[in-house]
Amino acid sequence: MSVASDRQTAATDIAIDPAHRRAVWLLLATALLWSLGGLLIKWVSWNPLAIAGMRSLIGAAVIGFIFRKALRFTGSFEQIGAALAYAGTVVLFVVANKLTTAANAILLQYTAPFYVILFSPWFLGERADRRDWLSLAMIVVGMLLFFGDELSLEGYLGNGVALLSGFCFAWLTLFLRRHREESSISALVLGNLLAGLIGLPFMFQSMPDAGGWVGLSLLGVVQLGLPYVMYSLALRHVRAVEGILIPMIEPVLNPVWVFLLLGETPGPLALLGGAIILGAVMFRAVR
Repeated sequence: MSVASDRQTAATDIAIDPAHRRAVWLLLATALLWSLGGLLIKWVSWNPLAIAGMRSLIGAAVIGFIFRKALRFTGSFEQIGAALAYAGTVVLFVVANKLTTAANAILLQYTAPFYVILFSPWFLGERADRRDWLSLAMIVVGMLLFFGDELSLEGYLGNGVALLSGFCFAWLTLFLRRHREESSISALVLGNLLAGLIGLPFMFQSMPDAGGWVGLSLLGVVQLGLPYVMYSLALRHVRAVEGILIPMIEPVLNPVWVFLLLGETPGPLALLGGAIILGAVMFRAVR
């Protein structure tokens, strides 16, 4: 049997695996909860780095309490790497949003799949197939249409920070996938604590009001803690490329919440781009 047919057989086995199917649903649910971030952050009037730090500390406390019996802080290369990549992802994205447009920050962070496809064969022994490349191409076109009116060539520093956030997001996915046989939850707790420490100096400049604390609690538990737990669990049963491509419906869902709750309507090109992204993700999800 040829190598190509071996890969095709393996892909078919994965596609009909119930654990793989459940993992895909976990990834879609993860994207849904991640997409609440834009709306909830608007709810909190506080320094952005303070928000990033506090939601991470809340997330660490909740995850640590729920999974306290499963936590194993081994200090392994994969665990430390995942923690550093996690902290870099969440903190750098907040900084990028301060230095460039939100559209630029989101689009450039989602260069992450290119890094995953580039490093997966060497780091994980997993190669992208033609469906992965086709899905990624469709998503890039959809992203450009979706954010086309808001993209800017200004804010070079912010654009660079957003690219670095995407690089960290890619390595978070790679480390969690490689760390799947150990307690990846422990890496998330460490990453949240590190992000919290980075944001700590900015928390003492002022304090949010009661409504802000509600928003921070939702950010820490619903938008950050729970979805990253689901993400790490899903990566045990899907390849890293799938794990980075399927949640890319998140930027599309973000303005849906804004439309439903604030009445802001996206333009026709954004709707077309969103439809293309959604179609590409569904195409990849059903294999």
